[in-house]
Amino acid sequence: MGRLAIWFRRPAREWLEALPVGNGLLGAMVFGGVPLERIQVNEKTVWSGCSYNLERPDAREHVERARKLLFEGRYCEAEELVRNHVTVWPPGRHSYEMLCNVYLEFSDARDLVYSVREYSRGLDLEEAVAWVEYAAGQRRHRREVFASFADKVLVARIESSGRDLNLSVSAERRSAEVSAEGDTILLRGHALCACHGAGVELAAALKVLAEGGSVEARGRGLHVRGAERVTLLLAGATSYWARDPLRACRDAVERAASMSYGELRRRHVERYRELFGRVELYLGEGRDDLPTDERVEAVRRGLEDPALEALYFQFGRYLLISSSFPGSPLPANLQGIWADGYAPPWNSDYHLNINLEMNYWPAEVASLPECHEPLFDFLDRLRERGRETAGNVYGCPGFVAHHTTDAWFFTSPESEPVWGMWAMGGAWLTLHAWEHYLFSGDEEFLRRRAYPALRGAAEFLLCYLTEDPRTGHLVTGPSNSPENLFRVGGCVASLSMGPAMDLEITYEVLYAFVKASEILGLDPELRERAKRALERLAPLQIGSDGRLMEWPEEFEEVEPGHRHQSHLFALYPGRQISPVRTPELAEAARRVLEERLRHGGGSTGWSRAWMTSLYARLLDGEKAHECLLELLRRFTLPNLLDLHPPRIFQIDGNLGGCAGIAEMLLQSHDGAIHLLPALPSSWRSGYVRGLRARGGFVVDIYWREGRLEKAVIRSTIGGVCRVRYREPVKVEGAEPAPEGAANPLLEPPPPPKYVARARLSASRPKLYEVAFKTGAGRSYVVAPAEA
Repeated sequence: MGRLAIWFRRPAREWLEALPVGNGLLGAMVFGGVPLERIQVNEKTVWSGCSYNLERPDAREHVERARKLLFEGRYCEAEELVRNHVTVWPPGRHSYEMLCNVYLEFSDARDLVYSVREYSRGLDLEEAVAWVEYAAGQRRHRREVFASFADKVLVARIESSGRDLNLSVSAERRSAEVSAEGDTILLRGHALCACHGAGVELAAALKVLAEGGSVEARGRGLHVRGAERVTLLLAGATSYWARDPLRACRDAVERAASMSYGELRRRHVERYRELFGRVELYLGEGRDDLPTDERVEAVRRGLEDPALEALYFQFGRYLLISSSFPGSPLPANLQGIWADGYAPPWNSDYHLNINLEMNYWPAEVASLPECHEPLFDFLDRLRERGRETAGNVYGCPGFVAHHTTDAWFFTSPESEPVWGMWAMGGAWLTLHAWEHYLFSGDEEFLRRRAYPALRGAAEFLLCYLTEDPRTGHLVTGPSNSPENLFRVGGCVASLSMGPAMDLEITYEVLYAFVKASEILGLDPELRERAKRALERLAPLQIGSDGRLMEWPEEFEEVEPGHRHQSHLFALYPGRQISPVRTPELAEAARRVLEERLRHGGGSTGWSRAWMTSLYARLLDGEKAHECLLELLRRFTLPNLLDLHPPRIFQIDGNLGGCAGIAEMLLQSHDGAIHLLPALPSSWRSGYVRGLRARGGFVVDIYWREGRLEKAVIRSTIGGVCRVRYREPVKVEGAEPAPEGAANPLLEPPPPPKYVARARLSASRPKLYEVAFKTGAGRSYVVAPAEA
């Protein structure tokens, strides 16, 4: 094809083969049918349910009892106590739902279907436009579909050559009313609710513009006769954000109808390219002359296609833009914005123990910081509800959120302790706001958005931390290591005091709060409390087998190949463990990964994506690439969407994989901008342009035969830049930084304390650094010193 495109030689046979378009509010899956086209449509705020509070009135008292039991080693009793008296069981599930299906039936297509030739359908990632094209009889037929970023409508263009066309809108919900009047189909209804009353009120309007023909209403649909070209304009809205959803839809399609198709398309592409066009990636030649399903199958058979890996990276960026465009009313959910039916897997909600965070791992490094904004808006609302839960369940100030939430900002500990008794979800999300500051250096954002969130998380954590009577250290709990289980005392349990991931998130959040407080000159007393707590926090532990310990004791694991690698948070996405500063902890983390994989770990797309970044942080390009290939071979559908076993689309694998590729090429979490830290041998020569690094830097990197050729570093805010590479490098035209000078936006937290039950042989990698002063708006060329 010669472009960044996903394409096929046949229509989609099922939803999992269709192609996604979206603009942050509307999403659609385009099937590319010939006699009958289906376009399945989502609107991001079509949610069942409503806001509700389910905390148990005596939860706080039982949390204290559970802590006492856990300190006494009575794990089975504590598990039962929490299940019966702390976690809650919602009376019904709140769920994301689709908006409707749009069907296009061509009157002559059934006669021509057997004469179709030269068929192709695809998704152009450079323009965010899906297409269907084929020849039949003496005619060529073409359709285009896009979700306009500029005008907030779904647009479909049909080059029909005088063919008749029937259009209908279907919503298989009891509340739906569909009607047609003039050139428009209207949908009214509300989402379902399993608890009390209706969900959101919803509406859609589909307006049809025919050139050279006519449009008339027939029953609840529309009939187009004799048109050369047809443009469809669809808007969707709900009461979640619109006072009158139907009026909002009518207004949107009428505004769009005042513009030509060419103008609508131009505005859409220009707005999209403002974000997508910032990054280019070339990893080597591939078979872009083959349809994407054949390329994926070839990779499964062991063939190399580095261009497909680059396409996968850019598809991840496309998905994040399309599901979390700035101004979106909600962040990207488990399926981004694309979900079929009315009961998608896991309600297509927001899981806070890895999945929502993974959705946004590429936002900063892949030059899409604006796409982070819907998550920050969501966090602001989550904090409001989370303050109630913090007080009701733990008697603490600040805010808390547990392992899952939804469009109604649910924050209670829910269902089984192995999932729900985990109070780190809100705290983890605040680190995304801190990272946004580290990448941008925007103190106004820090003051206005990041600091209030960090302060609220710190207030909660300082109250939630409890002194371990056996050691005097501060620990969290009762808490799980997300979704994992251990055997102890004749039972299977999940809860302990001070699981490693809790300690790591707490360390990172309190450190971020301290630094933000110092920068802004705010809350000195709370800052001092946080510093004292950091000193007393329980250390990480290396077990007798040399692995980083997941729990405070060396429990027998129920599932040694568990999909979560929660206790490796400190390695990635955290910034506490690195081969450069903490080689023994890095080796202990490596052994965790090896043991997980030996027992079948990495068994989901998102788990493999996480492993890609974890190995990249260990500076192991071959292992990182091996995990990326496994992600493509085992957990990727023919349309490149992530496949969660048994056969479920989940977007986190796509976005985590995108972040993993970036992490292999550029890292900036560990005190310096590290060029090509985990470059695999199969990416022999290539380039990447436009990745972002902490400290306000934009980086282009070029390499040949596995060796850096040059890097161009552009500073947006000035300051010291420290560059790291495996060979000595030089910087052209830059003033050296003073000895010991550092950029605070690049500096990681101090290494965490740890206790080792087994000593490991680990050495620091041999790397070279150069530090220089930069000016805002200036570019600097870095090259091998011998060049």
